[in-house]
Amino acid sequence: MTYKMNLCFSLLVLSLFLTTTLFVAALDAKPEQIHLSYGKSPNEIIVTWVTFDPTNISTVEYGPLPNVTNKVKFGTVSKFVDGGYKKRVLWIHKVVLDDLVPGSEYVYYCGSTDGWSTMYEFTALKNGTDWSPTLVVYGDLGSKNARSLPQVQEEVQRGLYDAVLHVGDIAYNLDSNNARVGDEFMRQIEPIAARIPYQVCVGNHEKAYNFSNYVNRFNMMNQDGEINNHFYSFDIGPAHIIAFSTEFYYYTKYGSAQIANQYNWLENELKKANLPENKIKHPWIITMGHRPMYCSSVGFIIQSRTHCTKKDSKIRKVLEDLFYKYGVDLEIWGHQHNYERSWPVYNLKVYNGSYDAPYTNPKAPVHIITGSAGCKEMFNTFVHNPGEWSAARFSDYGFTRLNIINKTHLYTEQVSVDRNGTVIDTMLLIKDKHGPEAWL
Repeated sequence: MTYKMNLCFSLLVLSLFLTTTLFVAALDAKPEQIHLSYGKSPNEIIVTWVTFDPTNISTVEYGPLPNVTNKVKFGTVSKFVDGGYKKRVLWIHKVVLDDLVPGSEYVYYCGSTDGWSTMYEFTALKNGTDWSPTLVVYGDLGSKNARSLPQVQEEVQRGLYDAVLHVGDIAYNLDSNNARVGDEFMRQIEPIAARIPYQVCVGNHEKAYNFSNYVNRFNMMNQDGEINNHFYSFDIGPAHIIAFSTEFYYYTKYGSAQIANQYNWLENELKKANLPENKIKHPWIITMGHRPMYCSSVGFIIQSRTHCTKKDSKIRKVLEDLFYKYGVDLEIWGHQHNYERSWPVYNLKVYNGSYDAPYTNPKAPVHIITGSAGCKEMFNTFVHNPGEWSAARFSDYGFTRLNIINKTHLYTEQVSVDRNGTVIDTMLLIKDKHGPEAWL
């Protein structure tokens, strides 16, 4: 009798163990950290997510509203091993939806028979140029002290934006605590990033293990169909947006070949953007990079002027002439934990359109630093004597709205979450000409 009781007890324990193991496995195969990014054309969007166990297949079931998931696409899964001492494994799933009707609304969920996500909605990128995209723009948003996140999420869920531009420094840091901070952050932004494309560029806080968390977690596609998270471009309405890495210039592991590769790519992109057929469709050229050319901030550690306050700042020396040569209209930056708007500026000199209308037909690019979304490092303070190019400076937590109204008008406003969503700065940029001829 004792033997039978022991056997039954052992079988019960084994059964509970197997049930628990299967239940945990099912949880680990459930999709999370879901985010969207643009494909190479308006009929494409990329769905990316994470599981902690491999699954039998990577699937997105979707369909146009009001229909529900009458289409299926399959994708790929890759094994990512974090560089931390625990060598945690994440399985990164990617599915490209390539048969979308531009401008149409869709519903979708992703996963596999091992586990499915919740259902989300998104709108495919509109075709053509005669519409007015609105983007929410910020840099330096962390998983801790993410002050701007609630208002951004609420506004995304109200349908106010077409995409996010996150200008570097993501999560603080994606790799921290064996990449668990990255997991936490990607879960936090899922209500935003699963609804509208979350377009990123790399910052200095992504550097760990050769930028491996950044490179593996995101899928930014060039217009030639290749994934390249360090530098890529996309068209949206009347604008051509170019994302690039400022980090190549600060880490010696990147040799002259890698730096030259990005520079050559940037020049080719700018040449293509200035071709007559492209300039007619997408006249606005907007760049996004993490470390700014110009700033009037004090550094964190030694409380001295930081690199972008210097006349020989690396990014300005390397890229300012190139961007001026090809008529870049607006340059968006992060890195400094504050907000700063410049007058039109080139080579440290202000080139306003006129005294009364400085942003009407200016003779140089405009710069905006939007690095105050909120992170554990708090604020940079400002120097007391900024350059004459500095037009507006604020230390409020907040984010930027960018509305590309049409081919001649572009509007930005800075939102302070410290002041309950009050708009604390605005700029209306008006240009009758684009490209280098606008400087003449």
